[in-house]
Amino acid sequence: MSNDIVLKTEHLSIQFGGLRAVDDVNLEIRRGELYGLIGPNGAGKTTFFNLITGVYKPTSGRIFHDGREITGKTPIEINRGGIARTFQNIRLFNNLTVIENVMVGLANQIPCNVAQSIFRLPRHKKSEREFYNKALELLEIFQLAEYKDYLAANLPYGKQRKLEIARAMATSPTLLLLDEPAAGMNPSETQELMDDIAFIREKFDITILLIEHDMRLVGGICEKLTVLNFGTELAKGQTAEVLANPAVIKAYLGD
Repeated sequence: MSNDIVLKTEHLSIQFGGLRAVDDVNLEIRRGELYGLIGPNGAGKTTFFNLITGVYKPTSGRIFHDGREITGKTPIEINRGGIARTFQNIRLFNNLTVIENVMVGLANQIPCNVAQSIFRLPRHKKSEREFYNKALELLEIFQLAEYKDYLAANLPYGKQRKLEIARAMATSPTLLLLDEPAAGMNPSETQELMDDIAFIREKFDITILLIEHDMRLVGGICEKLTVLNFGTELAKGQTAEVLANPAVIKAYLGD
């Protein structure tokens, strides 16, 4: 497998009872690409994300990340291997502060053992300071440093979205999965999000796969697309060509 391929799925499928929610999907994303996964509601997009991140185990098919097979690995193993995600419905620790949420994302890098954590030995205290400073650096990059001591629940909606992405980036991924990041945003917030996503890719030299219903966002930042419909691939290729495909238009708008 080419070193340029960050994510590859081969005949990926999952069946729930008699329903094949994802059916024979073959996806290939190259390093540095900003790739979109689109389709009508119920097309299988979030299920596909759940397969990639180990939430679901595939009925058949294989998944590769950076040339290594990750089929059947746990979500923690997959995250530590370099895949991070956000969710359609924001999942923050609302009763923790903004900076504490980012420190949670850094947790899989903490070298301390359990005893050091419990008894707060000097090495743990040193690590805690280091990770606080790393979290603060990320907040500064995402222009959230001034909110570091706010409870996450008290942030405006758009900044909650940004915080969720910052927390995902704290795990140092090579592949970032964004599940409907513009959901619930107004046009101004969506434009800011588009700018943020482009900035993240350049700043962190990262590959991004996103699910999105906002076609303005998709057309504005995605280089390539795969369209799912009833769990199967309807179209794939360069963004402009896919969005002009009559079968894709029909899937979204009907006859």
